[in-house]
Amino acid sequence: MTVYGDDDLLAISGLQHFSFCRRQWALIHIEQQWQENLRTVEGHILHDKAHDAFFTEKRGNVLISRGMAVMSRSLGVSGVCDVVELHAAPDGVPIFGREGKWLPVPVEYKRGSPKENDADRLQLCCQAMCLEEMLCCEIPEAYLYYGEPNRRSKILLDEELRQKVRSMLLEMHDYYRRQYTPRVKPFKSCRACSLKDLCLPKLCRAQSAKVYLNRTLHEGGSQEGGESL
Repeated sequence: MTVYGDDDLLAISGLQHFSFCRRQWALIHIEQQWQENLRTVEGHILHDKAHDAFFTEKRGNVLISRGMAVMSRSLGVSGVCDVVELHAAPDGVPIFGREGKWLPVPVEYKRGSPKENDADRLQLCCQAMCLEEMLCCEIPEAYLYYGEPNRRSKILLDEELRQKVRSMLLEMHDYYRRQYTPRVKPFKSCRACSLKDLCLPKLCRAQSAKVYLNRTLHEGGSQEGGESL
């Protein structure tokens, strides 16, 4: 089993970028073209959700921890969970400073509505897999909370979803090791991408140059043909 060092750990949040567009992920995490904006956005999210890595509240038989840092050496990732609910359970795990046993359940908050792709589920599953490695437990389910429906949905962390996480992370580590940024392949989703102004202008310039060269060659061929008559 591969064990990743501190310098090899990738951001869990990158799974969402990578699932949406591999080029977007590379521009952010390899070329760091959006580093300042990324930090700004993450900062707003952290403040809006009142993340506090040392804050835990108790509601009945549930401990609620906000902004919990997690990592996995076997997956090679690290990040922060929005919320981890610790439910009192006889088959749970001991938690330092607390009596009894507790079963961790990550809850990821999203401002928008549920996505058609697996991006959010992959990120949530990865968080759970990190918690499992850190606490030596099994987490069969977790939750995604979306702002627009204003409710949360239960996500089953089955083996199929876990395998997608592993496969995608292996691909991400390969890209990062090679410092590889995929070429532009325009899709409909490009319109909704926050990096389109950084990514697509290069494509537009390349297309403009190609059109210019084709037009020049075509006009040149016509002129030569005219002179030969």
